[in-house]
Amino acid sequence: MPASTHATSSGAHTNASAEGLASFRKVQRRASMRALWLALPLIVFLLSTFIAPIALLLARSVQNHEISDGMPQLAQALVAWDGSGVPGESTFAVLASGLKQARESGQLGTIARRMNFAQPEFRSLLMRSARAVGDEAPPAWKPALIAIDERWNSPETWRLLKRAATSPTPDYLLAGMDAQVTPQGVIASLPENASVYRAAFVRTITISATVTLLCLVLGYPVAWLLANLPEKQSNRLMLFVIVPFWTSLLVRTTAWYVLLQPGGVINSLLSGLGLTTHPVPLIFNRTGVLIGMTHVLLPYMILAIYSVMKGVPPVYMRAAKSLGAHPFTAFVRVYIPQTLPGVGAGCFLVFVLALGYYITPSLLGGAGDEMISQLIAMQTNTQLNWGLAGALSAFLVIFTAIFYFIFNRIVGIDRLRFG
Repeated sequence: MPASTHATSSGAHTNASAEGLASFRKVQRRASMRALWLALPLIVFLLSTFIAPIALLLARSVQNHEISDGMPQLAQALVAWDGSGVPGESTFAVLASGLKQARESGQLGTIARRMNFAQPEFRSLLMRSARAVGDEAPPAWKPALIAIDERWNSPETWRLLKRAATSPTPDYLLAGMDAQVTPQGVIASLPENASVYRAAFVRTITISATVTLLCLVLGYPVAWLLANLPEKQSNRLMLFVIVPFWTSLLVRTTAWYVLLQPGGVINSLLSGLGLTTHPVPLIFNRTGVLIGMTHVLLPYMILAIYSVMKGVPPVYMRAAKSLGAHPFTAFVRVYIPQTLPGVGAGCFLVFVLALGYYITPSLLGGAGDEMISQLIAMQTNTQLNWGLAGALSAFLVIFTAIFYFIFNRIVGIDRLRFG
């Protein structure tokens, strides 16, 4: 074959390959776009109902909008104030005007509630001063407001107003870790008798870790039994694992409330058998919380481990025994390592779910068993302090991410297989 003919044939083959590759990529892009359009409603739904609310709640942890919305002129004056001593007459005049406008617009209650978070009884100061501000202006607002309440002559009062008028703010994040900014501008921890949230975070992690360990100890043998029984028997027993998913969490927790109370079924049984002479405290304490949460979360652990155990070939155990290994040694050194992906997935799933538990600790726990989710609910539903609730939620999200990376580093969760 002449060289020119061979070169022409080779060039045509190269062009055809390039055109084929371009056509293949075009088809792939078209298929990807079609899949994206099909998934677009789900993406919009998740963004609007899940991602956006969480993002808005986390954003509230650094926002201070009450004073800037209700008394914008006072907020500007406080931002310009250098923070030394007590402001001058012009700032007091702006304060009086702002109190009057906020009372007429109905925003004074929101401002008073926000300032009450910073200092108790600040609400009474604002409400009393707003009622005393009349239509006729006095010769000087500064002595007039100080005469209404001496606290207006305190630099601490104005310092708190200035911090509340500044946005974004670290105050809520600091409060979530039981810290505050002192008048000297230094971050300091709250006194031990005023610290609440750090202990709650430690308590939440401790309870979650204990529940995870209990679920692992109880769930691993059950998963092994389900994976090694004949299929017909395994399917029957699996119903006892799956049925709790069909029952309301509130119903299951209430059932434990009936069982564990001093006059409940368990204490009556122990007393009837002569094992106890008085009721055993099983509710309104840590024991009740652990029992209730373990019962609710145990199926997650069983199913995660079971899905991996079903994929473990039994030939490995038979080979280990045929080579002289004791059954227990073969189980520990051959079988368990192959099930570690399921153990890691189950532990991570149970631990993360336990971090955000609310109903079970509320019904079965005592005063010393409050988890961080209960404090978040209290701030949103009772105290209406969305900023602090957002800060606590942000810390909970951060802790969850940290624990994810720890689990992923140890057992490689992103590489786990589920059967």
